[in-house]
Amino acid sequence: MTTRTETIRAAGGYLRSWLDAQVRHRRVPGVQVAVRHGGELVLSAAFGVADVSTGAPLTPEHLFRVASHSKTFTATLVLQLVEAGRMRLDDPIGVHVPELEAGASPVARVTVRELLGHQAGVTRDGADADFWQLEQPFPDRAGVIAAALRAGPVLRRNEHFKYSNVGYALVGLAIEAVTGVPYAQAVRRGILEPLGLTRTGADHEPARADEHVSGHTGLLLGEETREPLGSGGTGAFAAATGFFSTAEDLALYGSAHVLGDDRLLGDDAKRVMQRLESVVTAYGTEVGRYGLGLALTTVGERQLVGHSGGWPGQITVTFVDPADGLVVSVLTNAIDGPAEELATGLVKLVDVALHPRTEVPAAPPGSPPPSSSTGRFAGLWGVVDVAELAGRLVLVRPTWPDPLPGVEELQVVDAGTLRVAPQPGFGPAGELVPLERDAGGRVVSLRLGGVTYRQVEEFRRRRASMTGGPAPSPGLWS
Repeated sequence: MTTRTETIRAAGGYLRSWLDAQVRHRRVPGVQVAVRHGGELVLSAAFGVADVSTGAPLTPEHLFRVASHSKTFTATLVLQLVEAGRMRLDDPIGVHVPELEAGASPVARVTVRELLGHQAGVTRDGADADFWQLEQPFPDRAGVIAAALRAGPVLRRNEHFKYSNVGYALVGLAIEAVTGVPYAQAVRRGILEPLGLTRTGADHEPARADEHVSGHTGLLLGEETREPLGSGGTGAFAAATGFFSTAEDLALYGSAHVLGDDRLLGDDAKRVMQRLESVVTAYGTEVGRYGLGLALTTVGERQLVGHSGGWPGQITVTFVDPADGLVVSVLTNAIDGPAEELATGLVKLVDVALHPRTEVPAAPPGSPPPSSSTGRFAGLWGVVDVAELAGRLVLVRPTWPDPLPGVEELQVVDAGTLRVAPQPGFGPAGELVPLERDAGGRVVSLRLGGVTYRQVEEFRRRRASMTGGPAPSPGLWS
C-alpha cells in the first residue's frame, strides 16, 4: 500500500509545475520551496532569480531573511528554559531586564507569556522605526529598552492582541540573562546544533553575504521593474526578526514541532506553544489566530501552526501540521511576494493528491496510463493543466490564486476522451473533453466546454489570429 508520504512525493512533479506557473504568472523574482512529510524531505525546489540585476538563478541553497520566523525560535528557546526549570512563563519581564524596573515602567510587570502571545500592550517597533526602510540601524539593547520605556504601555495588558517586535526583543534580552550567553549562541546551542541546521542563523553574518538572495522592491502602482535591496544586522531585534535560513532548513525545523518529535521540546511544551491564545478580530472581522510564538491557521481540515516573515524585499512563510507531520515552507524575494498564497495552494494540492474531491468511474481496461494524457494547455481564456495526482487525472487552473475552486476530477472514457466529473458548477461539469494526440501519442490540444486549448507555444503562435496583431516575443517570463 502506498503511504501518504509516498503519495505526496509522487505528486512533487506536478507541484513543481504548478509553482513554476504561479511564479511566472505573478512576476515574482524568485521562490524557494521545501515540503516535508513523515520525517522526509519530499520536495525542494527553487524558481526564478536570486537578483534581478544579475539574473543569477535562485537555488535551494540561497539564504533568505526570514524575519518573524525568528519569533518561533525565541518562543522555542523560552519553552526549553521552562522545561528545564530556569524560567517561568509568568515571570515579569522586569525580573530578567532590570533596566525596566529601574525605569519604574509598568512594562516591567508584563509577563513573558504575555510578550510571547502579543498580549502585553507593548509598542510594536517604537516611535522611530525607519530601520524597516533600511534608513538607519536596528536598535541595540539600550535602544530597545529606551523604546519600551518611552512608549510605556500602549494598551492595557490582555486588552487586545497587539503585535510587538519590541516585546520579542525584550524576551531575547531575558534569554540572554537566563542563559548567560548572547542570544545567537543560545539559539545555536538550543536549536541549530541539535537539528543540524547549517544554513540558519540568528542574525546577519557578513561573511555569508554572498550566499544571500537580494530582496526586491514591489511593483508600485503599475511599475514594470524592481530594484534590489540590501541587508544588514538587526541588533537587539534579532529575537523578533533577525533570522536567515533556507526553505529546507525551515522545513526541518518545522518538523521538530510535530507532536511526538522530542528533538527540541516535549509534547506538553509544544501544546502550550500551539494552543489558541488569541483570536485576532479587527473592526469586527477575524484576521488571524495566535499561540505563543506561532500563528494558527486552518487550510481545509488541517489545523496548522507556523509563522510568516516580512523583511524589506523578502516575504516568507512556514506551515506545520503538528498532527499529520506535513511541513510547507515558501520563501520569496520580493516585498510583495505571495508566500502565504503559494504555501496555502501547496497544502490544498497535497490534499487533492491524498483525497479525491469526488469519485469517478475507473478507466476502462486497456486505457493508456494517466501520464500520457497530462500537459499544460492555453487558450484566450487562460491556462489549464491536466495533471496526474496519486494515479488520478485532475484538471487544474494553474494561474488561479487559489487552486482548489478550479480543480476538477477527470474520468478516462477512452484514449481520446476524458470527462469532467458531474458536479454542480458554472463550468462544463459532466461534459466530455476530447483529446487530440500527435503521432507519438502526446496530447497537443483538448476541447474543454467546447473551447480548444492547445500546447502553450502553439497557442502563442495562433493568438495573433485571434487578436489581429503580430505574434509577440515570449519575453523574460515565457
